[in-house]
Parts: sequence; C-alpha cells; structure tokens
Amino acid sequence: MSSTSPATSPATGAIRWSGRTWALLITLCIVLFLDGLDVSMIGVALPSIGDELDLSTSSLQWLISGYVLGYGGLLLVGGRTADLLGRRRVFLVALAVFAAASLLGGLVSSGPLLIATRFIKGLAAAFTAPTGLSIITTNFAEGPARNKALSIYTVFGAGGYSSGLLFGGLMTGVGWRWTFLLPVPVALLALAAAWMLVPRDEPAEEGGHDLLGALTSGAAMLLLVYTVVSAPDAGWSSLRTVFSFVGVAVLFTAFVTIERRIAHPLVRLGILRKATLVRASIAIVAVGGSYFSWQFIVTLFLQDGLGWSPLRLALALLPIGLMVTLSAVFSDKLVDRFGTGPIIAVTMAVMAVGYLLFLLRLDTSPSYLTVLLPPLLLIGAGWIGFPAINIQATSGIHDDEQGLAAGVLQTSMQVGAAIVLAITTAIITSGTADATTPAAALDGFRPGLAFAAAVSALGALVAIGGLVLDRRTRLAGDEVVAGQAEPELAGAA
Repeated sequence: MSSTSPATSPATGAIRWSGRTWALLITLCIVLFLDGLDVSMIGVALPSIGDELDLSTSSLQWLISGYVLGYGGLLLVGGRTADLLGRRRVFLVALAVFAAASLLGGLVSSGPLLIATRFIKGLAAAFTAPTGLSIITTNFAEGPARNKALSIYTVFGAGGYSSGLLFGGLMTGVGWRWTFLLPVPVALLALAAAWMLVPRDEPAEEGGHDLLGALTSGAAMLLLVYTVVSAPDAGWSSLRTVFSFVGVAVLFTAFVTIERRIAHPLVRLGILRKATLVRASIAIVAVGGSYFSWQFIVTLFLQDGLGWSPLRLALALLPIGLMVTLSAVFSDKLVDRFGTGPIIAVTMAVMAVGYLLFLLRLDTSPSYLTVLLPPLLLIGAGWIGFPAINIQATSGIHDDEQGLAAGVLQTSMQVGAAIVLAITTAIITSGTADATTPAAALDGFRPGLAFAAAVSALGALVAIGGLVLDRRTRLAGDEVVAGQAEPELAGAA
C-alpha cells in the first residue's frame, strides 16, 4: 500500500482531511491511548489489589512487569508481522485479544491468573502499537501531512499514560476491578470503528517464512525483559541473572546469523544502520527511561514518604499531561519549521533541566507552586519533542518496512526504559532500605533522581551530536557540488 496525500489548500498550505480520514486517525489514537492508560492506571491500584487478593510485593510487581514482558518482548515481531501478514488483519485480531484480556482481568480472583491477563494484554499491545503507527505512515504522505498525523497520534499515547494516573485514582476509589474493566467498552468501540475504517491491504508476497528468526528474536527479547525486570530482586550478580544474560546473547547471536543467511529475513538488518532511526531510538530510551524512573521515585516518595493519596498525586502531575495534550496543536508545525533534530535536542535538554531542578529543590514539605510546579512544567515541555522522535524514526523508510521501523523504535522505548528503571531501582533500594523518616527516604532517592537527570542529559547530547554530524555532512556535500561546478564554469569561459 502506498501513502496517500490528503487535500491541501493551495493558498494557505493547510491540510484538509476528509471525515473518514479523521475518523481513522482518531480510532488509531484511541487504541494507543488505551495502551498508555493501561500501563499507568494499574500502578495506582496495586495496594488495593494486594489487600484483596493477598499478594506479596514481588507478586504485585509482576502485574507491571508481566505487561512490560509481553509488550517489550514482542514489539519487534509485532511490527514486522503487520508488514508481512497485513496491517488491518493484525490490528483487528490484536485489539480483540486486548479487549478480551481486559475483561478477564476484571473478573478473576487469582493472582497468577491476573498476572497472566496482564501478560496477554502486553502481547496484544505489542502488535497494536507498531501496527497502528505503520497504518498511519502508509496512509499519510511523508511531509506535513504525516507530521501532523504522527504528532496527534503520539500525543494521545503520552496523554494516555499521563491520564492513567488520574483515572487510576478515580477507578480505585470505586473498586480496583474497574481499572481492568474501563478499557473494555472503549476497546470494543474502537474495534468496530477499525473494522470499518482501516483500509484493506494485502500480505507481503515475500519474506513471511522466517519462522526461526521470529522464534529467536521473540525469545531473546522476552528473556532480556524478564532478566532486567527480575534482576533487582534476584541480584544483578546472581547466577540466574548472569546465565539469563548469557542466554540473551546466545539467542541474539543466533538471530543475527539467521537474518544474514536467510533469503527473506524477518528483519532486514540494514535498517539498523539508518542514522535517523538509531538516533530516534536513543532519544526515546532517554525520554522514556528518565521519565518512568522519575515518576517511580516521585510516586514512592510523595505517597509512602509524605502520605499523599493517589488522587492528590495524580492531580499534582496533571500539568504534564495537559502540556502533552496541548502540544498536539503546534508540535507538527515546529517540526515543519525547524526539523526533528533541533526539536529533540532542545526539548530533551529542557527535560533534563527540569529533573535537575526537581533534585535540587525537593524537600520533605514541598510547596506545590514554588517547588514542584516549575520542574513539572519543564518536564512537560520536554514531552513536546516526543512526536518529533516518531517522525524522525519513520522518515525515509519504505512503506513495506514502516512496521519494522515502528517496532524497532517502540522496542527501544519499552526495553530501554525497563533497563533504566531497573538500574534506578537498584540505586535507590540500598539507600532507602533502612529509611524510617521522610528526610532519610529523600536522601536515598536523590541518587536515583540524579541518574534520571543524567539519562535525559545524555539523550540531549546524542541529539546535539546528530545535529553537528548532519551539518558537517551538508557542508561537505555543498563543497562537492561547488567543486563540480567550477570546471563547468571554466569550460564555459
């Protein structure tokens, strides 16, 4: 399927989409919103779930980790499967599975079954997220139209994650099961809309026979995510963790060997040499990893340390969600004017400053207006660059590899963020283990806050380095063109 160009006004350059085009985009946005909502909403309900089902802290952790395991473990396979089997088919099946798992999760009363439903929902999201992104990139022409669509799309995803805290607080007040049941009717309505709106496409004629590649890549990613999320409890130097990392290395080596030798690989390894995709992947790891780590620390400190309620915490963080939502109005225009590189570099630097300001000013009785709100606004401004990361990752990619590029990007975020969060957890665990006062807990959390700020700053430096390299490449190209033009002018003289 080739990209289609929406109507554009010759006089103003404004993009005019039909009602059906808008409906398609909003449907895809709602599904991504549900993915983000589901990740964060469950976190607020964990204490209530533990009390009712008598689950230990380690079991509760797997309600989060189980989702991440399925989501991050199969994102790469999910994106490529959509390219090979047809985006519409994969999207509809995965969304139906997501709705069924949500319903089952709201009905079961067994801890292991509840964790299993979370894993299944993660698997389903591993297919809907990259497939939805590739549906957009293959139906909106590269340039202003795609930039606008991707800006709206990614804002819905980030907005879903931010809104999950608020919805989680509200639903938990009614009953924790509603955090599982709330997405069900929305997912079913989105499924009906997608059935009518998502264009039919044909499976790829070639490349669908790499079963070994799918098995080794899926197993490698699943084992990697499992090892990372379980390492803080098992110990980073434990035999289980070490042997698990060895197993990951063996599986990845087998996967690369298979992809190099097979006629129609699941993943064309050459796509990983595309500079814009690599830089976007590093940026999204820095954004997701730093934010999830920061939010994890803030949630623990404000709720457990200072006694804030889940709803109060959600309302306190609401400015970030509002800024993410408002950025949908202008983020695509910023990209059209300045390009993706400068937007990513500036917003990531602003986000790092926000984390640093939070680290330096946070105390045990923080004033919301003077201590918390300023860094929250800077961190929220950092998310304005999130759509630019998605645009950069998929620009210049052929239609038949859009799902693959989307899978690479989103796998980077899920797995990278899980690794950063695991490191953050290891950093703060030793410092807060014996903390009995809010002041002592804050001292234990500060190294983790510093690490989150450093991750964001590193992402900004990589983005700035990319700008420098791009500038040098352009200057070198201009010199070559000028050198070729001089002999022609001499001949003419």
